[in-house]
Formats: sequence, C-alpha cells, structure tokens
Amino acid sequence: MAADRSGLRGKSLTADTRRRVWGFARPYRASITAFILTTVAATFLGLLPPLVIREIFDSAIATGDGGYLNVLFAVLIASALGEALLSLVGRRLSSGIGEGLIFDLRLRLFDHVQRMPLAFFTRTQTGTLVSRLNNDVIGAQRAFTGTLGTVVANIITLVGTLIAMLLLEWRLTLLAVVILPVFVLPARRVGRGLQAITREGMNLNASMNNTMTERFNVAGALLVKLFGRHDDEAADFSDRAGRVRDIGVRSAMYSQIFLIALTLVGAVGTAIVYWLGGHLAIDGSLSAGTLVALGLYTVRIYVPLTSLSNARVDVMSAFVSFERVFEVLDTPNPITDAPDAGELPRPEGRVEFRDVHFAYPPADGTPESLGVAAAGAQSEPADPVEVLSGIDLAMPPGWMVAVVGPSGSGKTTLVSLVPRLYDVTGGAVLVDGIDVRRLSQASLRAAIGTVTQDPHLFHDTVASNLRYARPDAADSELVEACRAARIHDVIAVLPDGYDTLVGERGYRLSGGEKQRLAIARMLLKDPAIVILDEATSHLDTENEALVQEALTEALRGRTSLVVAHRLSTIVDADVIVVLDEGRIVETGTHEELRQAGGLYAELYEGLLRAEVAGTSGPAETAEVAGQAVP
Repeated sequence: MAADRSGLRGKSLTADTRRRVWGFARPYRASITAFILTTVAATFLGLLPPLVIREIFDSAIATGDGGYLNVLFAVLIASALGEALLSLVGRRLSSGIGEGLIFDLRLRLFDHVQRMPLAFFTRTQTGTLVSRLNNDVIGAQRAFTGTLGTVVANIITLVGTLIAMLLLEWRLTLLAVVILPVFVLPARRVGRGLQAITREGMNLNASMNNTMTERFNVAGALLVKLFGRHDDEAADFSDRAGRVRDIGVRSAMYSQIFLIALTLVGAVGTAIVYWLGGHLAIDGSLSAGTLVALGLYTVRIYVPLTSLSNARVDVMSAFVSFERVFEVLDTPNPITDAPDAGELPRPEGRVEFRDVHFAYPPADGTPESLGVAAAGAQSEPADPVEVLSGIDLAMPPGWMVAVVGPSGSGKTTLVSLVPRLYDVTGGAVLVDGIDVRRLSQASLRAAIGTVTQDPHLFHDTVASNLRYARPDAADSELVEACRAARIHDVIAVLPDGYDTLVGERGYRLSGGEKQRLAIARMLLKDPAIVILDEATSHLDTENEALVQEALTEALRGRTSLVVAHRLSTIVDADVIVVLDEGRIVETGTHEELRQAGGLYAELYEGLLRAEVAGTSGPAETAEVAGQAVP
C-alpha cells in the first residue's frame, strides 16, 4: 500500500528526530517559553471560577452578603476577560511559532531540492515534491504548535485541576478519575486508527498532486487528448480520490466516536459526582458550593485526561510529517561546492576534457516515496555502464567546436559536463585550466550560456523570461538581444508586446519562436562559453539563416560547444568532434573529415541527402547504415 511505501510505518520518535525538531524550533525559544507561561496563567485563571462559585453558594448566599456577592461577580468577569486575553496572546504566539516553522521548513526544502543534481529530477515525481513542500510542511507545523501545544496545555490543566479537586474533596476526586480506564483503551485504538489513515491519506494526496501536475500542464494535456485517454485518466483519478473520500469518512467517524465517548464519559462522571456528592451534602459532610465546584472541575479533567491517554499516538501521528520532511532533506546531493571552491570572475573560455569517463549515477539515496520505483532501482546494473570513455579534447578561447555522432553516442551528455549538471566519474573537465569541481557552481554557470533543443519558458511575460538571464537588463537591452536573435519583430506584434504572457512552457509561441527567444535570453546573459544543443533544430530554412547570421556575430570571441545536425552549423566549426558509443573516433575540420572517408563522411552524406530532399525538419533525422544522424 501507499502508506507502506513511505517507509515510516512502525517507526518510533527517535532521539535524533527530537533533536532535529528542536533544532528547527531553537530560534523560537523565547516565543515557546512565553507560550508556555501564557498557557499556565490561562489555566490557573480557568481554575478560579469554580472556586468563586463555591464562595457564592457557601458564603455570599448563605450569609446574605450582597456586597461580597458583587465582589465575587466582578472576580468572575475579570477572570473570564483575563482568560480570553491570555488565550488571544497564546494564539498569537503559537501561530507565530507555527508560521515561522512553515517558512523555515519550506525555505530549507525548496533550497535543498532546487540545488539537487539533474539526475534527482529525472527520478522523482514533481507532484510528490510539491506535496512535501505543502502538505507535509503544514503537518509538521501542526505537530509542533497544535499537538505539542495541546499536550502542554492539557498537562498543566490536568495537574492544576486535580490539585484543586483533591484540596476540596479527595474521595469524589478519586471517583471521578477511576472511571477513566473505561474510555482510555478504546481511545488509544481510535488514535492508532487515525494515525494509520493519516499516513495513507498523505501518500494518496501526494499521488493526486503528482497526477494533476503532470496532466494539467500543456504537454500532459496534449498527450492525453492525442491518445484519447480521458476516460482512463478520470477512472484512475476517481479511484484515488475515492480512497481519499473514504479515508475522510473514516477519519470523521473515528473523531466523532471519540467525541461522543468523551462526552458520555464526562456526563456519567459528572452525574456520579453529583449523585454521591449530593448524598454527602445531605449528610452535612459536604457543602453545596463545594459540590458545585467539584462538578465543574470534573468536566475539566476528562478532556485533558483522555487526550493525554492518546498523547504518544497523537504526537507520533503528527510527527510523521516531520519524518517525511527530513526524508527529503536527508537525500544526498552529490554535486556541491568544494569547501575551498574558487571563483571564475573573468572567464577566458578555455575548455578542456582530460581522459573523461562518465556513467549515469544510480538512484542510491533517493527515497522511493518520492517516486523512485523499487523495481526500477533494483534493475539497475551493479556496475553502471559508461556513457563516455576516455574523452580528450582541448578548446582554446573563441573556438567553435561541433559535436556530431549517431543517436545515443553521448553528445548531450558530453556538453552537460561543462556546466556541471553531472560530475565525471573519471578524469576531469577544466575551464580556464581549473577543474570545474574546484569552482563554485554559481561562478561557473554564470560564465556559460546554454540553449537546448527544447528550451523551457516559464508561464510569465516575454520580458520576464528574458530577464531570467539578467534581472537588471534594461528594456533597450532586451530589444537588442531579440533583434540579434531575429525574434523582435514577432514580439512587437504580440497583443502586449514584451509584456505578453507566453503560456506554460511557452506554448503560445511556435517551436521556432521559442528557440529564438531562448537564443535571445542566452545573448542577454553575454557568457564566455556557449553551449548549443540542437539550438537551431526547430527553425525553418529562412529563420535558420537569420539566426545563424546572428549567432555567427554573437559567438565571435566566445568559446562555443555545439551539438548540431544542420550543415550550416557543422561546416563553420573550427573543429568537428565525432562521437560513437561514447568515444571520440574522429576530430578535424569539415574538409579533413570528409576526405578521411570515415564515420563523419557517412553522416555528412546522410545529412546532405536529407537537406537536399527537404526532410531535415525540426524533429527529423536521416538514417545512415542503420543509425540515426544526430
């Protein structure tokens, strides 16, 4: 079941978990202390009215002292106002602690997740991560300010009330408490049931969040429509939503049974106290005022007593959220800055691969509850297969290097190592003579501009998407970059120009328009090193010529690493690197490689035939000797 996948069933609240929770609460120690003191004060004020009522019956009424009655009335009003004020102050303190914890946890989670390497996001489900940032963080907040706050308040209320009752009449106090075990055992079973269905509900909600995240973006919605799977998707969602509905009903019934039992026990206990106390009052061994005060106190002890009987279960159930938050925070990040990482303030753009080997990392350390299928993890080979082997390549500043090869030869993987999206498993990638692992990721990536085959645009305005590269860019600089990428004229005729929303993933723009906007964003960044991964693949011949002209000017003086299958890009390169099965099999200029008659010559002829035939479209490749041309 989903709840079993969480890996949390059967866990106890360990010392490490308590220590970490207190670590998050440490900045709020003053507020927590004030909250406890406020709760204590409110509790003792709450103990005052029954004693005042006792005085009203036994003294003021019995003696006919109207002045004393007026004083007692004023005390009752003052205690009620004081308790209300303290309750308001306590609520302000607890909400400040809770919302502060939400902020801290969300910020820590968001920062940790968005710094994770690319491999993490290829294995996890987006909706599950969103659920951890929302539902589980709120659950953790409730655990601290709700459950723990209630436990503290109940302990204080119970101790104070029992002391007051014992001082008034110890026999009736013991009688009121002795019937509690009749309810304690059923209450514990109810609590365990609520704990189990809480876990299951969390996992089901995370699963539904993931489904909605994937199906409600434009790409997911389009796929569902094209395959006609609306009914299947609705049925699958209905199944999970139905289970959440059933859990909600069960939870409501458990809670209501608990409330009814609590009310019943309170009523029976109060009735017994009044019955026996009434006989004692008739015998003259107990005053009427004391009996009324004991009756009022009896009602006050059942709520905290029954609640505390389930305290451990309640705390464990609430702390499931903390466990799930820590599960994400504990996911290791293999790509981090070295303690002595240096900066790259004035990059020259020299790139070098020294005996580079690379194999995609296994899923070790990524929790299964984040969407990693256990079966998939088990099917991974013990020794990961190398995607790149023995890559040696030196790129002087300002050079343009084209990377070509059959599909799956490792071209995109190779260029991904430069901005350190992955770390090499052997050898080193160097920028300006420095191993990229010895540089801070911020300074390294600030020196690199990338345009991929499928550029991502946020659901925001054109200007905001452009300024993602440089937030302080002036409007004139946006226009200049867009003119260079030959996209300005397209933007100018949009309904709101540069303030036009592009839609999720830029779906209001054509493929070629998205590509050129991404190129403009790269140009705005003004990097020393440029990586183009099929950056012109979505352009028609006319647009490609315009963008190629802009790129030729923009790339002048910059080092560029280009994965391409367009002839115009390949032939202009200073050097062409031919990859096959993760190894460099040929290097040289276009003419040198053509004359060599090797793999490049075969690939080139296939490209030439495809372009002459007009089949080299945005998503098309030519087949040569059973291999797809990149």
